[in-house]
Amino acid sequence: MATVFLAQDLKHARQVALKVLHPELAATLGPDRFLREIQIAAGLQHPHILPLYDSGSADGLLYYVMPFVEGESLRDKLRLNPQMPVDEAVRISRDVASALDYAHRHGVVHRDIKPENVMLHEGEAIVTDFGIAKAVSAAGTDSLTQTGMAVGTPTYMSPEQAMGEGEPDGRSDVYSLGCMLFEMLTGNPPFAGSTAQATITKRLTDPIPSVRATRSGVSGELDQVVTKSLARDPADRFDTASQVMQALAGPTVVTPSSPTPHARPPANSIAVLPFANMSADADNEYFADGIAEEIINALSKIDALRVTSRLASFTFKGKGEDLAQIGTKLQVATVLDGSVRKFGNRLRVTAQLVNVADGLQLWSERWDRQLEDIFAIQDEIAGNIVKALKVMLTPQEKKAIEKAPTDNVEAYDFYLRGRQLFHQWRKRAIEHARRMFERAIEIDPGFALAYTGAADCSSYLYMFWDPSKAISDGADNYTRKALELDPELAEAHVSRGLVSAATKRFEEARIAFEKAIELNPKLFEARYLYGRALLQEGKPVEAVASFQEACRLRPDDFQAAAFLAQAYRSTGREFEARRFEIRAIEVIEHHLELNPEDSRALSLGSNMLVVAGGPSVREKAMAWAERALAVDPEDSHMLYNAACLYSTLGETEDALSCLAKAIDTGFGIRGWIENDPDLAPLREDDRFKALLQKL
Repeated sequence: MATVFLAQDLKHARQVALKVLHPELAATLGPDRFLREIQIAAGLQHPHILPLYDSGSADGLLYYVMPFVEGESLRDKLRLNPQMPVDEAVRISRDVASALDYAHRHGVVHRDIKPENVMLHEGEAIVTDFGIAKAVSAAGTDSLTQTGMAVGTPTYMSPEQAMGEGEPDGRSDVYSLGCMLFEMLTGNPPFAGSTAQATITKRLTDPIPSVRATRSGVSGELDQVVTKSLARDPADRFDTASQVMQALAGPTVVTPSSPTPHARPPANSIAVLPFANMSADADNEYFADGIAEEIINALSKIDALRVTSRLASFTFKGKGEDLAQIGTKLQVATVLDGSVRKFGNRLRVTAQLVNVADGLQLWSERWDRQLEDIFAIQDEIAGNIVKALKVMLTPQEKKAIEKAPTDNVEAYDFYLRGRQLFHQWRKRAIEHARRMFERAIEIDPGFALAYTGAADCSSYLYMFWDPSKAISDGADNYTRKALELDPELAEAHVSRGLVSAATKRFEEARIAFEKAIELNPKLFEARYLYGRALLQEGKPVEAVASFQEACRLRPDDFQAAAFLAQAYRSTGREFEARRFEIRAIEVIEHHLELNPEDSRALSLGSNMLVVAGGPSVREKAMAWAERALAVDPEDSHMLYNAACLYSTLGETEDALSCLAKAIDTGFGIRGWIENDPDLAPLREDDRFKALLQKL
């Protein structure tokens, strides 16, 4: 149908795929109908759909423009490996089904789903050429026949499409997806003849072949999914692509030896829920939360375990949901919960490990001990989880999870108070947290983790609220002391990297973050904060790689997802930016369902909405921004994000006003302001330049 050129979009300084329809086809179609039809497809915005940038007519030729995607087509992959691993075939099919479901709900049927129209990019499937088959068919069957063109591809075409029985609906695409999944699993399409007509005849007369007849390792359930998708009568197929997606997510769709990420979660996956505070004093909640967080941190150091982040697990605090339901939502195989009762110098701790699949208790225990035994209790809990899940520890991992941060319970108590306040992410809470960490240091001057806590509080105060030299010097001194006490503490190197980046000592920051990653490759903060430092330094390409790792470590973290999208946009890779902006919004919306007043999520989300959704979501974005400012009206961080939102919307006066307030109330990261793509519309304004001079 077309010749595809790799082209340079001079206006936006990016590479694109320019598809020029063959002249005889263009002459038959005419520009008006063709451009009108593909304009509908241009409105589709989904992570698994390749967007349409532009279309037009020039010298009688019709063309359309799409992003240039580095990767390979599914056809390229099948040529090298005709029979794919089951889990990979299922994952690709789910991605395609997700794209089809979205398109069908927006009134667009693809009509030409085939391996050539599925790109594989960074491990995910992306469907191309939505709306093109419909546009071509607009010329009418007779004229297409005269030019020798067929709408659709016989090997993957549904029976009703092949017979020309009216307008095909979404079930036609479901059939084509079934053909594609059959081919991925067996190495051959379900129906193939020597000619197009022979292929169509087989489709209409031959029985539907069984996948298991060719590949016995495929489960009966997956075979049924394929068979149902390939039903000759549309009424016998899945009604929607969403149903296909759900069927492919079933726990028995693939064999136990080949699990899919969308099916049964790995056996060695766990969520640690916040422990219930059973103490008479409600203020002891910080202690219960702290025990759960410390267990999360310990388990996260074990390479063979997949541990849900504190952010995700703690969203269920106080919700009273069934443990099995929580485990399903968090996509883990096991859930740990417990309770803490603190009375005087005595401590009662209970813990239970529950199997999500059947709700059975894998292990439980109760400790009645002295308060000073808290470190031993935490070690025992982590050790029992390791035994229950049959995880083999390396000597380094065993040493890491048994290492107590301090032997002073009073200092540890203040440390846990500081951790709870630190997670609230407000100026006064951060200031109070720093005092708690400093009190822990006074009690135990050898408590390295407490120094990192005080350092991080000081760095954030310097970056967002109080850019004074005294604050940055304090952060600097705390990190030096932490590293002096424990040079192998990854968290101390992260703290060093954070303050170095905040004070524009980027080479020092690079060395510190890379050392932290070397010491603990699974430490999320090292990847995430390194990415932020690289963005601040004006190195978005390197930032992309760091944020990608952060997102891999914590798929549920909305900040990492949002900044990955921003890093992609800063590199000019708009297609990837668009995909991750949409993904970031999904993560933020899920987070806000459980944490509706999280000002950080509201603020970041408002910007993501406008960048990804455009004017159509302006009202929703403004509502989120207003809610964020209502929670923290004088917070420099919230004011800065509001400035970004107004800048993106073209509201220059409001953007400059919020930016000025943000700087006046302490936002002091000049490098970030200079490199933030959201503020690009303000860069040439003299008032913007004057604000930069204040930093």
